[in-house]
Amino acid sequence: MRRELLAEGLGTAILLYVVVGSGIAAQELATDPGLGLLAHALAVGLGLGALIAMLQSVSGAHFNPSVTLAFWRIRSIDRAEAVGYGLTQVVGGIAGVALANWSFGDPVLTLSSTERSGLGLIVAEIVATFVLVLVILALVRTGRPQAVPAAVGAWVAAAVFATSSTGFANPAVTLSRLFTDSYTGIAPRSVGAFVTAQLLAGLLAALAAIVMFPDREIESATV
Repeated sequence: MRRELLAEGLGTAILLYVVVGSGIAAQELATDPGLGLLAHALAVGLGLGALIAMLQSVSGAHFNPSVTLAFWRIRSIDRAEAVGYGLTQVVGGIAGVALANWSFGDPVLTLSSTERSGLGLIVAEIVATFVLVLVILALVRTGRPQAVPAAVGAWVAAAVFATSSTGFANPAVTLSRLFTDSYTGIAPRSVGAFVTAQLLAGLLAALAAIVMFPDREIESATV
């Protein structure tokens, strides 16, 4: 279990470094907001795909409590493993945010002032997270785990650019981005609704996968 937790913590930390770092870089370097968001989306999608390909065989490369919750729901991992994964993902994410803030000369950890509220953003988070988790489960349950890195990276890049919430789609990402007062941050009072929507979407995706892809049993958490 140590190897798995190390992979989840390290992977989530690097993911948040890419998320926050690319957001800061886009804000500082891009003169056009659309191009800045596009660059940010591509960096996050490509980075996540590479991380999944690297750590997929160790822990399943969840890096996301909604993904972990879904695998628990389909009985791929037990409760203790799910809790360990989730806690490690949050701790790793906060460490990645701190490193990104520090490397760009910002305060290492500071609360965000960026409000992200409204029903439209919550709906966007449900859609982004539901599709993300369903893509993973669909590919695993139909025997195509090798396609997960590219497919997940592609969807996350699309969700960052195409959704009104910029596609957080991950409770660990949301909680971690609370600690950066940059382009990618989220204010404390916006976090609860985002996390609730993301966890609900993960459960819904697990149920959808059970119904749509019923013939392949999942015997491990590896994606």
